[in-house]
Order: sequence, then structure tokens, then C-alpha cells
Amino acid sequence: MLRRSLSRLCAGEEKRVGTRTVVVGHRPVLETDAYVAQKFCDNRIVSSKYTLWNFLPKNLFEQFRRIANFYFLIIFLVQVIVDTPTSPVTSGLPLFFVITVTAIKQGYEDWLRHRADNEVNKSNVFIVENAKQVRKESEKIKVGDIVEVKADETFPCDLIFLASSSTDGTCYVTTASLDGESNFKTHYAVRDTTVLCTDEAIDTLTATIECEQPQPDLYKFVGRIIIYRSNQEPVARSLGPENLLLKGATLKNTKKIYGVAVYTGMETKMALNYQGKSQKRSAVEKSINAFLIVYLCILLSKATVCTTLKYVWQSNPFNDEPWYNEKTKKERETFKVLRMFTDFLSFMVLFNFIIPVSMYVTVEMQKFLGSFFISWDKEMYDEEIKEGALVNTSDLNEELGQVEYVFTDKTGTLTENSMEFIECCIDGHKYKDCISEVDGFSQTDGPLKYYGKAEKSREELFLRALCLCHTVQIKEADQVDGLMGQPERKYTYISSSPDEIALVKGAEKYGFTFLGLENDFMKIRNQKNETEMYQLLHVLNFDPVRRRMSVIVRTTTGKLLLFCKGADSSIFPRVQQEEIQQTKVHVDRNAMDGYRTLCVAFKELTQKEYDKIDKQLNEAKMALQDREEKMAKVFEDTEADMHLIGATAVEDRLFQTSTELLELTARTVGDSERKEDRLHELLMEYHKKLIQDVPKSRGGLKRSWTLTQEYGLIIDGSTLSLILNPSQDSGSSNYKNIFLQICLKCAAVLCCRMAPLQKAQIVRMVKNTKGSPITLSIGDGANDVSMILEAHVGIGIKGKEGRQASRNSDYAVPKFKHLRKLLLAHGHLYYVRIAHLVQYFFYKNLCFILPQFLYQFFCGFSQQPLYDAAYLTMYNICFTSLPILAYSLLEQHINIDTLTSDPQLYMKVSDNAMLQWRPFLYWTFLGAFEGLVFFFGVYFLFQNSSLEDNGKVFGNWTFGTIVFTVLVFTVTLKLALDTRFWTWMNHFVIWGSLAFYVFFSFFWGGVIWPFLKQQRMYFVFAHMLTSVSTWLAIILLIFISLFPEILLIVFKSMKEKSHQTDPFDLPMLVSYKRIENGYVKNEDAVTNLAERYPLRIL
Repeated sequence: MLRRSLSRLCAGEEKRVGTRTVVVGHRPVLETDAYVAQKFCDNRIVSSKYTLWNFLPKNLFEQFRRIANFYFLIIFLVQVIVDTPTSPVTSGLPLFFVITVTAIKQGYEDWLRHRADNEVNKSNVFIVENAKQVRKESEKIKVGDIVEVKADETFPCDLIFLASSSTDGTCYVTTASLDGESNFKTHYAVRDTTVLCTDEAIDTLTATIECEQPQPDLYKFVGRIIIYRSNQEPVARSLGPENLLLKGATLKNTKKIYGVAVYTGMETKMALNYQGKSQKRSAVEKSINAFLIVYLCILLSKATVCTTLKYVWQSNPFNDEPWYNEKTKKERETFKVLRMFTDFLSFMVLFNFIIPVSMYVTVEMQKFLGSFFISWDKEMYDEEIKEGALVNTSDLNEELGQVEYVFTDKTGTLTENSMEFIECCIDGHKYKDCISEVDGFSQTDGPLKYYGKAEKSREELFLRALCLCHTVQIKEADQVDGLMGQPERKYTYISSSPDEIALVKGAEKYGFTFLGLENDFMKIRNQKNETEMYQLLHVLNFDPVRRRMSVIVRTTTGKLLLFCKGADSSIFPRVQQEEIQQTKVHVDRNAMDGYRTLCVAFKELTQKEYDKIDKQLNEAKMALQDREEKMAKVFEDTEADMHLIGATAVEDRLFQTSTELLELTARTVGDSERKEDRLHELLMEYHKKLIQDVPKSRGGLKRSWTLTQEYGLIIDGSTLSLILNPSQDSGSSNYKNIFLQICLKCAAVLCCRMAPLQKAQIVRMVKNTKGSPITLSIGDGANDVSMILEAHVGIGIKGKEGRQASRNSDYAVPKFKHLRKLLLAHGHLYYVRIAHLVQYFFYKNLCFILPQFLYQFFCGFSQQPLYDAAYLTMYNICFTSLPILAYSLLEQHINIDTLTSDPQLYMKVSDNAMLQWRPFLYWTFLGAFEGLVFFFGVYFLFQNSSLEDNGKVFGNWTFGTIVFTVLVFTVTLKLALDTRFWTWMNHFVIWGSLAFYVFFSFFWGGVIWPFLKQQRMYFVFAHMLTSVSTWLAIILLIFISLFPEILLIVFKSMKEKSHQTDPFDLPMLVSYKRIENGYVKNEDAVTNLAERYPLRIL
């Protein structure tokens, strides 16, 4: 019987997959075969990666997946297994240092996550069991438990809202911790359980809930509840997002609520939203990998050359086995191929320090520590919201300095998202100014000069539509901190959308006031101060695809009305065509003035039509599979054949310091039978004007920037869909390519009324063009998340549309104006710093290893190390690491004010200019030159057989120590020459590192270390410095090594003084590398261009 009843309730429901059944309060229905018990996860939140037992193996596995770490592990194992010239400590200790530092950092971060998890999991909650409240830890909540939550408490899991202390079964919730929205959201209890507002009453409920399996979308939920009563048919009610209270949200302005747990622990929507995010890689990382391959080839070449020359050298029997160093029997019996392979590995070990393993740790520390400068920037702090900039990922800091194309949302990003009702149009008549009576000021659009007005009944119908077609709630002003109304009112309008509040306030200006919703009846006060009641039957909610919303209401006389408001592109196709033109003039004019426009329509329903709609809506709401598609189909059928009443204009003010607006030209694609034909004509016309008719430049010019050739493009979402998704029979497969070429030639492209997916498509289209330009997307709403994730760099605005954009972004800023400093100052400096860091690491390691390679030519390729093992180990860890780290954090080669005021400087480092092959080769040749100077300078010094007064000679370890001393001082002083912005920290680490090297050398050579087999460095450094010749040689070699750099600095300084170049001689919109002509000669005009177009904006 029960199954037959359920079948009738859910008629037509296909076999369901991917659903779960929850038994409310764990009280099964009488017929236990009506459900199948399912196992669910507990309510523990686990955000940590490691446990005490798996930390070591899991962390080591993850770290050795990195190529550089794995390479040094192999080198270390070779040193342990094979008889190599250097101790395994020389590569093992740096590797251990890198692994340990990374493990400590990751372990500490994971410990913080464990601590945060425990705070949540061990918090106390109240569960109703046997009509009593039972206190439990949050982690012990099970699916099906009835949970009581009190005011200002957060929901411990995802709950279906059953009842509250409010008689109307509503509660108010803030979801700031989920999507950042601080305004209140109204949630509704299941209609049949609203009276169960005590522990005893709620414990009597017998029901089951069928719903979808967990999924991360915060705004989607599909389910139904089946309530069983004794001696009655079971009642089924649909469940949607308005019935679901999410874990992490906070209960406000409601004493308490009861809810049943449906998703717990790691299956809650909050937990699913924080699991996994696509990894973005910067262009610098790709350059590092390319440079590593080059240096790996150099390493292999060196090892191959030395191995070959060793056996050429040993082809002479006297060289192979001199009388004083005869081979052992084992050495003679070893296969020659095996000996060659072993020697090759030994040379690889000897030269392996050319690969800078410590660079990865330094880069990671630079990115992590450098990201704090964005957060600490006081100029990017907003007093209004009391927040500053936020860095969600530090891996892309340098990418901020490489952006070529900016994709920006308008509402809330370029504008304040603070809506003000400006005017409205009723049947083509414009109504403006704040008046209390509707038959006051009215003006007719068009050439007529007299004043007129619409019919009284149409005016009232329009204003009633504004008062009824919305989801605004009313609360006392002193109780709610949502979006406030006017100070003199005793109530406050609350809505998730500022547009709706602006429209309700607009209706109030003209005499119709919305008084609230009570027991499904909407109350309004008309111009005659009379209260009108309308029963709210259905709300057809707004969504970004439909771009409209509707309500169905019943008047006190029984008349059924549907009111609809939405974008003109969404409303016009659904109303009588003869009604459009008079309103369209008004809408187009307001749109050109920069106002947000909405069209308002209505339809009167018969009882028969309403019954059909009501049945279809209820059936669609009860569906567990494809509910959204079924609802959309009903909405589409319902919102047809309407009558257009008028339109509204709302102003969303621009931020005062937003980028200057571009003046764009536009053409409209009409509603002809074949839009593709007109689209084809326009695309070909624009393509001819912008590309074919423009003379080509010698440098592959993207765009010739002259004052007479500034173009912009405006396109709407429907036309864009024809381009991005053309019909197969239209022969328009090349539309996308033509459109892209036109976009790249425009100063700005404005896309109107776009779906979120289209935003991402546009970003992807430009991102995948030839040359892979770096793209940046910035927005403030949930509809911007797709393009933020698609772009190379995603910026979120902490706006009024919630925090989903900022939470999914790489960086978040309070206002659009902060983007200027983020890119032009922070981005520029981050890129220059890290580019110098990378090049410097390869340079100093080449200086380090080249003398070791040259030394083999003078020691019979015997794999004799030039440097002591302690120097090999500590060169990258201690002697040269801190100066470059300080430089990469603090350097400002150009003043920040200059950077923000001159966008040309930003473009000079675009296209990864400092990590191209040309500067890489410069650094490589510089390192090779200095390495040659170090080695041969000391070699010629040692041509004198005696360097001491007493006739004693220096040995090979003294030779290596002199080379190493010149090396350390030269590479450190080279960094000092490159430093333009000196702080006490730069002085401390540069001079401190040199002092530490001298101190360590005295200390290391001044003590007999019991754990060393050989005391080969004992007193070597101190003894070396007793020679005047050595002192002179060290100073002279340092000067010779740095002399080219000093000459270059002097030459640049003289050139800057003698040639005062025009700072604005290059266009601002594309990389300076690609432009050779087409410059604007007027200095003032170019200055204006530089200020207006620092980047391409799409």
C-alpha cells in the first residue's frame, strides 16, 4: 500500500540513480521495506594532508617527485655506491637541508590544519533524542539526526530546515564563510513541519528524505521529503536550496531552528568546495625548466669531455700507471667499459653543483615571503570594508608583471554595485524625479515637446509589478545589518540583489510601498494609502541563463496575474511585437547613458491555465533527476505571450578612481531571419577596416596606434554565441578567427549580457592565440568565477555580490582601482626580482664549477676536487644564499611612484623579457668569463714557485681556497653592484655573508677536527693570508672580474645624462618589442594614451 501511494505521489519518476534516502530522527516508517538503509560518513572535517604515521613516507614521496630533488638523490646514491672524488656529504647535506626545510614548513602548515579541524570537530552541538536535548561533539553527528541550532551559532553540517521559533517558518542566515555575502538570506521550513517548534513536537515527526548525492554547488539542491501520519496518506513536499542550511553559515535574528542532517563531514558542500583547485604555472617556472635542461646538457658535456680526455691521457702507459702509483689487481681486472661508466658518473658528481638545487627553496621562500608585501600594502587597504588585499596563492606573483590582456566584469568591479533608481518608462512615456503622485511629471520620448503620461491603470499596473515581482524581505532597521533603507523609515529592505531594493524604493517614490510578506500574502500600500493584499502563489526565480524572474499572484478579487522582469534581450521575444518599439527607444537611450535597464511585462491567467502551470511546477519540483531542466521547460512555457508594460533605469555608479571610460563605436545586429548573414557582413566590414586596409609594419605590429585609428567593439551575448558556437549549416566556421583578429586590433571590447560560460570562452579564445599571451580576469560575483579560473591570473573583488569570486581567485583586492598598483608596481617588481634571482643562481653556479672543470686539465683528469668538501657544501647554503634572497624581496630598481605613473615601464618587461635566451646567454657568458678569470688568474699567480719569504710553496688546497675566496667575494659584490635600493637588511646580509665566510674559513682551518680522516685544510686559510702576493691577487682578480659590469654601469649612466629620451615614445598597449612605427608624435596625446590604456582591456 505504501509503495503504491509513493508511486502515485511521484508519478512518472524514472528509475533514480545517485540519490540517498535519509530517515529523519532514525525513526523508520511502519513498513520497513519502504527504504534501504545506507551508510554515511561521520561529521569529522579533515582538511589535513598527513597523519603522524604517514607524514614521513608521504612527504618524502611528494618531495622526490620534483625533478631537481630526485636528481640530487641519484647523485647522492652514486657518491655512496661508487668511489667518487667528493664525499657524499657534499650533495647529501644540501639535499637534506632542502628536504628538511620544506618538510618542516609543510608539517607546520598541516599541524595548523589539524588544530583548526579539532576546534570544529570537538565543538558542542545539541541533538534531539527521545524528546530531549543531548549535548554531543560535532564530529558525532550522524545523517538523520535532528539538530537544534540557536541564534548566532553556525550550522555544524548541512541541514534540511524543519521548524523555527518564527511562526511563519522562516529564518535568516549569513553565508559569509561560504561565499562572503554578509547580507541576510531567507530560508524556509518545510510547510508541514513549521508547527513542530519544540523538542517534544519535533520528536514526533516520522518522515524520510530523498535527495541527490553530495555535490559542491552551493546554490543547487534537489530533494523531497515524505511525511507519514497515522491513518493518513503520506504527504510529499519538494525540497530546494531555500530549504537547505549549509555547514559554515550562521543563524541570525532567529532564536532557534530544528533541522535534520542530510550531508555530514567531508560530504558537506563547504568541504566539497575546498577540495582541489586547478594548479596554475607561471611563465618563470617554464623558463627555469628550459634553463635547467641547458645546464644539464652542459653538465653532461663536461663529464663526457673529461671522461674521453682521461682515457686519451691514459693511452700513454706512463700516464696510466706511473711507477709511484701502480694499479691494484682489482683495478686491472675491471672491464674497461665499466671503468669508463664509473669515471663518467664520478665526473657527473664532481660537476653536479652546476645544477642549483637550493634555487627551488629560495624561489619558494621568495614567493611566500614576498606575498606579504601585497597584504601589508596600506594603499590597498579599504576603510569602508576594513580589509586589504588578499593573496590566495603566491605561486603567480611574478605573473602579475606579465599581463597583456585584462578581462573585467563591470557591475561591482568597475562600478560600486550601489544601485539608485533613476527613471522609468511606461508605454513609452518617461517618468523621472522624486514625486509622491504618479500623475506628476511625465515626458514623452521622441521629438515631441509636450508633456504626456500613460493611462492611470497602466501606471498603477507597472508600479504594482515593481512592488510584487521581487524577493525582497523586510525587517526592523535596528535588528538587521543588511542593506539599509532610508534613515527615516522604521524598516529595512533586505535582498541578495541591490537591483531589487532599488526598484522597490523606486516604486515607493511614486506612491506604492511594499510592506512585506506574511503567511504567503504580499502587502503593498498604494497612493491612496490603502493596503492591498496579494497571495503569492509561485516565484519563478532569476538565473543567469534565463536573465529574468517572475511571480504569480492572486488578487483579493480572484484575478490571477503573472509579473515578469528581466533583460530586454530576454523579455522582448516573449511579448507582443507591436508593443516593443516605443519602449525599446527608451531602453536603448538609457543603455547608451550607462544605466542598467530592466523590462517589465505581465500576463493575466485563467484558472485553467494556472491549474496547468501549478501542476507542471509541482511535478518538476518533485523530480530528483533533471529537476532544473524540467523547471526551465515549465518557466519557458509559462513566460510566453506576455504584454510589455515598461522599463526601468537604475544607475550603478562608477568608482571615482576607476579607469577612464573608453568611447566606443557600435553597430547593432538586427533581429532578421538570418542573423548570420548580417553578422557575416559586419565581421567582414570590420576586418577590412581594421586589418586589410591598415598598412603592415615592419615589426609584425599588432595595432598601429594613432589618434585617428582608435577602435572599440561592442557585442552582446546572443551575437557572441553565433560566433563561438556557429550553426553547422551557416558556413561560419571561420567567424571565430575573424572575430579574434578584430578584437586584437581594438583598444577595448565590450561584451554585454553574457552568460558565465561565455566569459570563460572569451578568455580561453585569447589565451590560446599564437604566442600564448598572459591573461588576467577580474570580477566580483559568482558569475565571474569561470573566467577567473580560466585566466592565467584571477583577481577577485571583495564586493557586494559576495566573496565567491575572491575565494576562487589567486588574488583579491577591495576595489578595482587597486589593480593599477598591483600590476604596475607589485607585479613589475616581483617579476624583475625573481628573474634576477633565477639568472643569478645559474650565473654563480657556473662561476663555481667552471674552475673545477678547468682544473681537470692540470691534474690528469684524475677527478681531483679543487675545493674542500666544506666549501662545496656551504657555497649555496650559507655563503651566497641570503644576499640574493634579500635582493629578491627588497629590490626596487625604480621608485614605486614612477612605476605606477608610467605604464611604459611595465611593458618593457613584458613577454618574459628578462628570462629570454638573450639575457640568459649574457649571464652565462658573464659566468664563463669570471670563471676563467678566477682560475687562470690564480694559475698565473702560482707560476712563481715561492709565494712566501721563507721559500715555502703553497699546495693545491691553497690554490683552490684562493679561487674560492675570489669567487665568493666577486659574486656577492656583483649583487651589490646590481642593488639599487639599499636597506639595512641588504647591508647586513651582503657584508655579513662575506664576514661569515672569512670567520668560517678561519674557524674550519683553525681546529683539528677529530671526525675528519684528513686535516687537509688545517691552517690553510690563515697561512694563505700571510702572503702579500695573495692579497694583491685576490683584490686584482675581483676588480678584473667586475670591471665589465662597472664599465657597463658607467656607460649607462653617461648615456642617460647625455640623451634625455622621451619617456612616452612607445605605445602602451602591446609589447614594445613588436612595435616599430605608427607612433603618436604628440607628447601630450601619448601621455593620455599611456594613462588610459596601460593594458588591453576585454
